[in-house]
Amino acid sequence: MNKNINQCLCCSSRRHFLISFLPGVIAFTVLQSAQSAKAEVHQTKALVLSCIDFRFLTAEQSFLRNKNLTDKYDLTALAGASLALTGFPHPSDAEAFWDQLDISYKLHHINKVIIIDHQDCGAYAMMIDPNLSKDPERELQVHTDYLNQAYSSIRSRYSDIEIEMYFATLNQGEFPQIFPKLEK
Repeated sequence: MNKNINQCLCCSSRRHFLISFLPGVIAFTVLQSAQSAKAEVHQTKALVLSCIDFRFLTAEQSFLRNKNLTDKYDLTALAGASLALTGFPHPSDAEAFWDQLDISYKLHHINKVIIIDHQDCGAYAMMIDPNLSKDPERELQVHTDYLNQAYSSIRSRYSDIEIEMYFATLNQGEFPQIFPKLEK
């Protein structure tokens, strides 16, 4: 007696369906386990914008460590720091900053930007006044003005981000905070 004759069509179709379905189930199981291998989400506390000046690197690292930010910040260094952010004299500097801030915000979920300018900055000397560092009061005022421009620019694009600004002195342990001028 032929077994195929005695089977109903629904049983035969079901068996065929299950056999053809099996590779899909296996593939789905493998793909599900592969999805858990996606890159994990990394979160940092801040994006730090500082100048490229090598004379301040050790002091900056120490300063950021004292703020409990060791291994918890993204770093962007552009000559002049706040000056570069304004795009003066090179708009590409500002573009680079905005790109880095956007990536840091989206990828690492930062909630703060820290801008560190410093005394005797060569970029400020080249772009603003070669004698700027000879008048410490004026130098601080010029940096404060550019830091405030940077503050306003960031605030207008990222209203939910906290912004801190500092002016590192040649006495490398000092990083006085510059507070934003609040608009009336």
